[in-house]
Amino acid sequence: MKILAIDTSTYTLSIGLSDGDVVLAEQVTNVKKNHSTRVMPAIEALMSEVGMKPRDLNKIVVANGPGSYTGVRIGVTIAKTLAWTLNIPITAVSGLASLAASAPLIEGLVCPMFDARREQVFTGLYRLSNGLVESVKEDQNVPVVDWCQELLRMGEPVLFVGQESIIYEQVIAEVMGNAAAFAGKSVPYTRPAALLSLASGMEQDPSQVVPNYARLAEAEANWLKANEKKEKSDE
Repeated sequence: MKILAIDTSTYTLSIGLSDGDVVLAEQVTNVKKNHSTRVMPAIEALMSEVGMKPRDLNKIVVANGPGSYTGVRIGVTIAKTLAWTLNIPITAVSGLASLAASAPLIEGLVCPMFDARREQVFTGLYRLSNGLVESVKEDQNVPVVDWCQELLRMGEPVLFVGQESIIYEQVIAEVMGNAAAFAGKSVPYTRPAALLSLASGMEQDPSQVVPNYARLAEAEANWLKANEKKEKSDE
């Protein structure tokens, strides 16, 4: 089975191709540029490099969030468009799960982190065991300190991965002490091979795949607040 992997949920653009159990090619670029103009050229170049045509693909795996609203939308839209055009299924996976799966081979708890701004992160908690990735705490948007306090109560060591874990390393260490370990620059972003490793999940029709933002868009949140205030004033 030939699979294309796409992750645009952060500034990092990750594209990968596999054939069966073999990862044929990976491309990762970690620059602040618009994904909308880069994804298709990157896919075309990578497929050309390995001598593959779009019609050869059997499935697409896409990170459907959480992360940048725009980035998540771009990745999901491109994946759905390709799947519809080629009449092939999609497997949507958590970008955080794929970041956790990018960690070195360990047995234990892994905490991936993406930037959510305002001293908050998109994060979740995963357990790696025998090469498998199991969700322990669902993906969410949470303040860093609150999250670390919750993890400390788990009573187990936690390996932090991702660029944000590097940025917040001092804050995390102050809360968790020796219970926190850091992968640092060895795992700053998702590897396409890790995303491909999660492609054995449930196959979906493209119409079933939707972004997982893990929080309301700012416009939606403001609208809800405004309506809540209006309802209170009308009481």
